Amino acid sequence: MTAHIGIVACSAPGAALCYETICAQGCALLGSHAHPEISLHAFSFAEHVRLINCNDWPGVGELLLRSAEKLAKLGADFVICPDNTAHLGLDYVRARSPIPWLHIADVVVKSARNAGFRRLAVLGTQALMESSLYSQRLRSAGIESCIPDAEERQSIDRIIFTELVYGRISEEACGALSAIIARLRDAEACDAVILGCTELPLIVTNDVSALPVLDSTRLLARMALERAVYAQS
Repeated sequence: MTAHIGIVACSAPGAALCYETICAQGCALLGSHAHPEISLHAFSFAEHVRLINCNDWPGVGELLLRSAEKLAKLGADFVICPDNTAHLGLDYVRARSPIPWLHIADVVVKSARNAGFRRLAVLGTQALMESSLYSQRLRSAGIESCIPDAEERQSIDRIIFTELVYGRISEEACGALSAIIARLRDAEACDAVILGCTELPLIVTNDVSALPVLDSTRLLARMALERAVYAQS
């Protein structure tokens, strides 16, 4: 008997990649075509974006909580959100959640520590990069971090919100992100990069990145799968 996974969706591409990863990798643990029970809830992404643009993180948290409440009523045993920026609102409501959360940044930092990385570049939305969501956790794990410069942060944010959340990928965006990662390797001595936006894996992979990637979307999905399978053992 596996646990029931609840997914709080924000943007469609990130949520779809997370769901797909759980289902595709479930067979390795559970047998052919098998995966845990999964429920997904999504408010309109526009509601999240409106609150993010206002820096209303308590409001973002309330949306997450309302989704978690709906998923709990559907029988979910725990919940994940494949959206890094939305986690800036999670601490405001986590104590009131009817079911436990797996925190995406905790999952990524654990993976970075296990891999022995020492200095990580953090990519994501501008709000995410300029927050302490990753830097504090990395520092506690004994790992240094850095973020792109102001112009690069604006460029990445634009790529995310005007292309990736719609599932669009342009050669210009691919080139810009590759150049930023290469600069962070060369100028900042980073030894890996956190894809701290759940759409970035659509465009940045180990094949094109100058640094090893920590794919927050797939790492969260795999941790949720393992928890669903082994927590019930």
